[in-house]
Amino acid sequence: MSDSKAEKKLPARRDVPVADTWDLSSLFASDADWETALAEWEGRIKGYEAFAGTLGSSAERLAECLEFDIEMDRAGDRIGTYAHLRASEDQAAADAQRMTGRFQHVATRAGEKASFIRPEIMSIPPATLAAWIELPPLAACRLLIERIVRTRPHVLSEPEERLLAMQGSFAGTAGRVFRQLTDADMKFGSIVNGGGQRVELSNATFTTLLHDSSRDVRKTSFHQFYDQYQAHANTLAATLSGSVERDVYAARVRNHPTAVEAALFADNVPPAVYDQLIDAVRANLPVVHRYYDIRRRIMGLDEIHHYDCYVPLVPELERTHSWDEAVNLVCESLAPLGPEYCSRLKRGLAGRWCDRYPNAGKQSGAFSSGTYDSDPYILMNYQDDVIEHVFTLAHEAGHSMHTRLSADAQPYQYSGYTIFVAEVASTFNEQLLTRKLLARAASPKERAAIIVREIDSIRATIVRQTMFAEFERKTHASAEAGEPLTLERFRSIYRELLDAYFGPRFTVDTQLELECLRIPHFYNAFYVYKYATGLSAAITLARKVSEGGAAELQAYMAFLRGGCSKWPLDLLRDAGVDLEKPEPVATALGQFGRLVDELETLL
Repeated sequence: MSDSKAEKKLPARRDVPVADTWDLSSLFASDADWETALAEWEGRIKGYEAFAGTLGSSAERLAECLEFDIEMDRAGDRIGTYAHLRASEDQAAADAQRMTGRFQHVATRAGEKASFIRPEIMSIPPATLAAWIELPPLAACRLLIERIVRTRPHVLSEPEERLLAMQGSFAGTAGRVFRQLTDADMKFGSIVNGGGQRVELSNATFTTLLHDSSRDVRKTSFHQFYDQYQAHANTLAATLSGSVERDVYAARVRNHPTAVEAALFADNVPPAVYDQLIDAVRANLPVVHRYYDIRRRIMGLDEIHHYDCYVPLVPELERTHSWDEAVNLVCESLAPLGPEYCSRLKRGLAGRWCDRYPNAGKQSGAFSSGTYDSDPYILMNYQDDVIEHVFTLAHEAGHSMHTRLSADAQPYQYSGYTIFVAEVASTFNEQLLTRKLLARAASPKERAAIIVREIDSIRATIVRQTMFAEFERKTHASAEAGEPLTLERFRSIYRELLDAYFGPRFTVDTQLELECLRIPHFYNAFYVYKYATGLSAAITLARKVSEGGAAELQAYMAFLRGGCSKWPLDLLRDAGVDLEKPEPVATALGQFGRLVDELETLL
């Protein structure tokens, strides 16, 4: 007799149909071509030597050096992106992992050889440099130079800069160890889901299991998953501590008062933007707590736990979306952005921009990663029974189209938009998808299902990410004060935040304190607050574009084409939202409150 509960294992990478994988040929046709390009790129590194010591001689010489450096960056971007994408296909594939290491080694050497550029530019008399950037040879690099000069208080001497550049090969060690441990080495066993099917528990399937209608499945998955994090807790705590210490060191060595100020400096974002985000969310936590209690009552629970926060409250309205159905739905929802945007996106998503489904060893989660000269690739771990994955596709599509539109409109040196604005483009798309689904809701229950999803989106993207932002600020402040970041210290900081953000009527399991050890973004600190500010801006902009006219659409498309040609806050102001004022965050949290009110009347 066949076993109807046979375990569903993830396929090996070699068994994934080619049509479901990305086509990396816009980067390189093969690994062999990548090898050739890497060798050529490495051979060009010595070209920096001819410029060293000469940048102050003339505007023309400085322009030649900057042009050479831009060309090197552009070539390195393609080489590094290919290696990264190949490695993300299977974290246990030795050849692909070796490619990333080899690229990092060569990139570190290139950084060492180029380390003279900033100090030499800084040594040019300010009056001379101001006159030079008005001349034709430096016209294309004027903004680039102005931004370099802005860093003057934080640039060291040439020998010191060279020493810092030499650290590039191991600066990301903590993050690499975290990825290898959690995606390749840690094994979580398997779970029988609510449909009676045995499923391999992994970082990729954990969220799916938390959506299961069976509370026993959710509870078992939660505890079994965190048992592995408990078993490796000291190693993970030491790894995360190393990442925090690296950030603190980097801030101090470059004369920034704190790590958070060092992180904000790059985007020219005042610390007040970070602080007022936390203050605004803290002030609105009572309505968040009320939502958890409404969820508890709707689910008929005496106690609500973290593993009860993802299951749909209106499960009978859940339906599957095949990949093609998801692509069509996403593109239909983005119609307010115009036919050119939508047709271009649909060709990519229906084609091979995306690596679609999970496989053994594949990097968990989702991301968009393209270059100036390539398709804007998307990694997904798509599952057709999770509506959130349709939203994830819309989200990553926002990043990818932002990449292409910026590359189309800007020279290479100004095409690389910052993360701060990236999270606006992605969550904007999610807002349009929500509007589409609400507009076609056929019943109060269907409307309630969509409202719950939007509430949970704001909770996850603004409230939860702000909690993460507080965690990053507190842990870095602890390290800056000389207090060791032990496992118990991490757990203590995180527990305090869990209690505050989830509220007095929420049951916080002790294992949830370990969640701070499994968040990949903590290895790129002071990133997550941009999710919260991004969605806050996107809510305002999506309303303007959907309810406005040609002017609002034109302003938003100009934003998508802006790259980094202006500071992030200026790009957003031009698009119609000012994040230096409290209104965008207040508007988003006001929308959250109204949705909670409507949910209570519907259910």
